[in-house]
Amino acid sequence: MSATNPQNEVATMTSAIGTSSTDRPLLGHTVVGSGSDVVLVLHEWLGDHSNYDTMLPALDRTAFTYVFADVRGYGLSRDLAGAYTVEEAAGDAARLMERLGHRRFHAVGHSMSGMVVQYLAAERPDAVRSLVAIAPVPACGFRTDAEGMARLRRVVEDDEALAAAIRARTAERYGEAWVAWKAGLARRASRREAMAGYLAMFTGTDFADRVRGLPVPVLAVAGWNDIAVYRPDSVRAAFAPLYPHASFETIADAGHYPMLETPPLLVSLVEGFLKRQPAG
Repeated sequence: MSATNPQNEVATMTSAIGTSSTDRPLLGHTVVGSGSDVVLVLHEWLGDHSNYDTMLPALDRTAFTYVFADVRGYGLSRDLAGAYTVEEAAGDAARLMERLGHRRFHAVGHSMSGMVVQYLAAERPDAVRSLVAIAPVPACGFRTDAEGMARLRRVVEDDEALAAAIRARTAERYGEAWVAWKAGLARRASRREAMAGYLAMFTGTDFADRVRGLPVPVLAVAGWNDIAVYRPDSVRAAFAPLYPHASFETIADAGHYPMLETPPLLVSLVEGFLKRQPAG
């Protein structure tokens, strides 16, 4: 997160890859705020923690402590290699929060990390107080055919394929300067081997039976202008049968990136949901 914006410097701490007490590497992360309610925030396939920079001025830093963490191969964890599986990503996140002293916390995931936080809640129901899943990959993953997989693999290597993916996920509503900026953020955010690894994760993982009936409160947020698999009806169809305490919000003026497209509104929805949760 930018060190040049004074609003970002208040109650903010950034840490590159560290080591835990057992010498296992910790995810790089940024801490914002000093509130008693702790929130873990993970990022998408085409970005890192800096995706959330535009949300920072709207955050309630007195009520919440936000831990923005980068998964292996991305951002502040860019040099941390791994297997790039959901089990590893969730385990890394749990270990980070334990090392920071947070025994109970809310978990927010976007797109591919929407899958990760669901797995984390199943693994650590004692730790995860609630989930917020933004334009999420469902617990069953996204199966695709050979043509679809080839198209996604091109996003990893080809800049025009990356730009096309961003345009599609925002209903082609934005100019080329914005698309180029978002594509640049994606390329700077990650190692391509990590992108390929997480692509295999979210297209080849299914743990829906494991989370079915999980009593954790869930807020699923979808953008109206996203591609079909992330649109509100698809998100509801994937989450409602699994989570008895799921609620849903649609952002009419956003696509796949509400933290970039409508940041104050996304903050309001997320923090409103978090503030309604029982103390814990």
